[in-house]
Amino acid sequence: MKNKQTIKVLQTIRQGKIGGGETHVLDLVKQLDKTRFEPVVLSFTDGPMIERLNEMGIETKVIYTEKPFDMRQWKKVYEWVKSQKIDLIHAHGTRANSNSFWAAKQLNVPMIYTVHGWSFHPEQNGMKRLMREYGERFLTTKSDITIVVSESNKQDGKKYANLQNAKTKLVNYGIDITKFNPNKKGVKNVRREYGISDDKILVGYLVRMTIQKDPFTMLKAAAKVLQKTDKVVFLFIGNGDLKAEVLALASELGARKKIIFDDFRQDIPDVLQAIDIYCLPSLWEGLPIGLLEAMSMKKAVIATPVDGTKEAITDGENGVLVPCKDDEKLAKAILKLADDKEKIKNFGEKAYQTVLERFTLPVMAKEVEAIYETVLIN
Repeated sequence: MKNKQTIKVLQTIRQGKIGGGETHVLDLVKQLDKTRFEPVVLSFTDGPMIERLNEMGIETKVIYTEKPFDMRQWKKVYEWVKSQKIDLIHAHGTRANSNSFWAAKQLNVPMIYTVHGWSFHPEQNGMKRLMREYGERFLTTKSDITIVVSESNKQDGKKYANLQNAKTKLVNYGIDITKFNPNKKGVKNVRREYGISDDKILVGYLVRMTIQKDPFTMLKAAAKVLQKTDKVVFLFIGNGDLKAEVLALASELGARKKIIFDDFRQDIPDVLQAIDIYCLPSLWEGLPIGLLEAMSMKKAVIATPVDGTKEAITDGENGVLVPCKDDEKLAKAILKLADDKEKIKNFGEKAYQTVLERFTLPVMAKEVEAIYETVLIN
């Protein structure tokens, strides 16, 4: 490692809005050993994440672009990285890597790439998929180490992105169990806020409403459940590209006034404290942080067996797995679990133990720090 007091590490991320990758960056920056590493963050859009980092006293920079491989911004990135005397760049996601690697190579700065789920996925058409695969193959060759967050993503990377074992590290996400603490006192009474009585089973769907999270299957399942019982309440929290379409479909299904819809909230631990069942019918994932946060809060989980999800949830042991795009089976799973409060409790307890054993923030941070040191030594 370089002979200096601290190593200046630039974390680059595609946006300032808070999603899975952005939450990971916030947690990682918070947990890094500040006696050894000085974190700086470059985002390609502004947003709440930048505000939080500034409150933490972390230096930030926004260079606006919503495009990957935006060559118009490369010189700005280069000049800023040079001015900051960065020792190491850690790029989170395709947009961050594709707009940072040129500066890294020009300045001979080591680069690490964390894949928060590949940019290619099963829902893409042939040509778009091939272009994304090619892009990822290119980006992994520009990185000294590529970090994947699930074994499934590692195998897909080897198959489709020419990922090499020697340059790949698997590091699962880690959850801040002090923040996502099921025993924390003084939380908001979210049920009272929404007018939900304690005798209701509250099902939470807390996502960015994009095709990845399949809100239409979730909505159809919710409508089926509501036709059969009035003891279950659904809470849909989040925004996203498909929010307007989801609301329109809810009206068509006659469920618009029966489901509680709200925008993204910053107080997710309080919301999770209030719910009984957490649903995530994703079509693909890296390793869903929202799922791990719900598990850390001792919530029963119903999800789809995709990528990192099936590595965290074992069907019938610490949660329930249902097929993708199957609203009928999702509805049946919700109804069955809603009728068994003991099962809800048992799944929550086992999910919590899974997080403690495999997905804690200090362990994740130490693994990342070890990778930093390896890259800098070499």
